[in-house]
Amino acid sequence: MKTFVPKKGDIKPAWWIVDADGKILGRLATAVATLLRGKDKPQFAPFVDVGDFVVVINAAKVAVSGGKPAQKKYYSHSQYPGGLRTDVLADLLAKKPEEVIKRAVWGMIPKNKLGRSVYKKLKVYRGAEHPHQAQNPREFRV
Repeated sequence: MKTFVPKKGDIKPAWWIVDADGKILGRLATAVATLLRGKDKPQFAPFVDVGDFVVVINAAKVAVSGGKPAQKKYYSHSQYPGGLRTDVLADLLAKKPEEVIKRAVWGMIPKNKLGRSVYKKLKVYRGAEHPHQAQNPREFRV
């Protein structure tokens, strides 16, 4: 028996729309990462991008539990001495809620060429409006 390897012609990516209103951040990110990778498809291969495009709307209304808004911190470093920057989740949700969802999903996909190509298929928007009506995205329930 031969191992099935999906080719470019075999892959027909779909478009999904996910509403983040009231959803828990980690559970939402897990579902989105699964759709992006294509792990729910029968032709999944770990070394081929067979995933779908995902549009996340209402990113500003995502929920987090417990004391995370005040305690969870995001770190970035400029690679210069003293260049450590720290953002608190509550501040990031107020300023850039799209970034919170993008960082959560990025943590759940591979950190290589495949992961970067998968990550490009994620579109996150603060409100309910998005410019992807022409792709006829189907609604995905988390």
